Amino acid sequence: MGNYLNPGNETFYKMVNSEIYIDKTGLLKYTNKVMNTMQGYLCVSRPRRFGKSMAAAMLAAYYSCECDSRDLLSPYEIAGSEDFEKYLNQYNTIFLNMQEFMSQSRDMDGMLDLIRRSVLWDLTEKYPDIRYFDNTNLVRSMQDIYAGTRCPFVIIIDEWDCVFRKYKTEKEVQERYLDFLRELMKDKGYIHLAYMTGILPIKKYGTHSALNMFDEFTMIDPGPLASYVGFTEGEVRKLCEQYGMEMEEVKSWYDGYSFETEVSVYSPKSVVSCMRFGRIGNYWNQTETFEALKAYIDMDYDGLREDVLSMIAGEKVPVNTGSFTNDMATFRTEDDILTLLIHLGYLGYDSLEKSVFIPNSEVRSEYVNAVSVSDWGEISRALKNSADTLKAIWQKQPGLVEESMKEAHFETSHIQYNDENALSYTISLALYAARNFYTIHREMAGGKGFADLVFIPRRRYQDKPALVVELKWDRNAKGALEQIKTKGYCRSLEEYHGNLLLVGVNYDRKTKEHQCVIEEYVVNA
Repeated sequence: MGNYLNPGNETFYKMVNSEIYIDKTGLLKYTNKVMNTMQGYLCVSRPRRFGKSMAAAMLAAYYSCECDSRDLLSPYEIAGSEDFEKYLNQYNTIFLNMQEFMSQSRDMDGMLDLIRRSVLWDLTEKYPDIRYFDNTNLVRSMQDIYAGTRCPFVIIIDEWDCVFRKYKTEKEVQERYLDFLRELMKDKGYIHLAYMTGILPIKKYGTHSALNMFDEFTMIDPGPLASYVGFTEGEVRKLCEQYGMEMEEVKSWYDGYSFETEVSVYSPKSVVSCMRFGRIGNYWNQTETFEALKAYIDMDYDGLREDVLSMIAGEKVPVNTGSFTNDMATFRTEDDILTLLIHLGYLGYDSLEKSVFIPNSEVRSEYVNAVSVSDWGEISRALKNSADTLKAIWQKQPGLVEESMKEAHFETSHIQYNDENALSYTISLALYAARNFYTIHREMAGGKGFADLVFIPRRRYQDKPALVVELKWDRNAKGALEQIKTKGYCRSLEEYHGNLLLVGVNYDRKTKEHQCVIEEYVVNA
């Protein structure tokens, strides 16, 4: 075994013997299906900590011909496949982590030269008796080895896109890198499978189609690989049962990525950390700080700030993903920013509605952190003070709530502050901290109608009062409370005897003032 040729199964061994391992070997069924076909070129892009390197290590362990992974893989799904033995450890497998080569090189020429020399070192050591046309030429040497042995190659490339993250604006450098990959893999009979993984899809360069032979599986369209993007709901439910965690809590914090064939996908790193440490928390910031997000949402594009606020409040925003050029520097519209945030995992994507949204509470907290330290004026202050606003409701201090809503009040061309729907955005921002304690429902059915906002305490916070919020526009806050009572909005909350607060909010368009009334309500008293 070499460093890059047939690296063995030790890395995958560590993964499957970790405290938590979720079986994703079903991915091998797909790669076996496309082996030695025109579809045998896969580029799989995922956010950080979504299991990209684990999948790459699994492929290396399965295909590498200088190790025996039968016992290692036999407990898992792939062992039940009729093709399990056919492809098991049958290929010369080259595994390249591009980040490693880039970190050891001063420039692109040095990086590409290091890759060529490193792989050739392994190849010529394993096959010293091959008659080489030019043993300094990587492509010709691979062709010679295949001609002499008939053992085909599997190419696995991890962090394939690191070049586009470091050399963000250097087009000529990026093109040289793409040309190297094309020369290595395109139309080469010695390659039966090529698998690349990274954060970004393949860079678009107009007519420069260096890697057009690849099928792409992305956070926008993962296709048949959707169940391998992250953890599925069934997988997370089993972990919750095993580790004694509340599924409702875990779902609220880590669910939210959704695809046509897999409606609930969870962030793997966050779920594993949650289970191992036995507590709900924000583990996203162990992957990347909110400063990275802040750099994008602070960009000066019309409507971007307002759309971010809408999504923090729980709304979806339309997006056109077609113009994105798959890099981290070319932004022509707000849509390009939003599309990049999909690939980074900061946004979920609804393929049916063509819209984006903040996927879960964990990621939403990153937006709040980013906005709180940005120059977003009163919105930043409102988010910082949201815990005080919630406390004011618990203490039945409506005057303090009115001041907080005034800070959170925003008026833009995107969201005109002229109806109850816009008012609900203000409430959602002013009470952002409530997400730490409550499950929040908008337009919740109850009695003879729908309550505007209902805050139901999560299981571990049953000491907190449930909240029913009714919104009015140019009317009366007390009238809002009466509507809650007369229409019986509290009927579905009978378990909160003596622990239920009614909140009526009105906005007066003439005075531009908010009025708030808070009343304790005892069900069936």
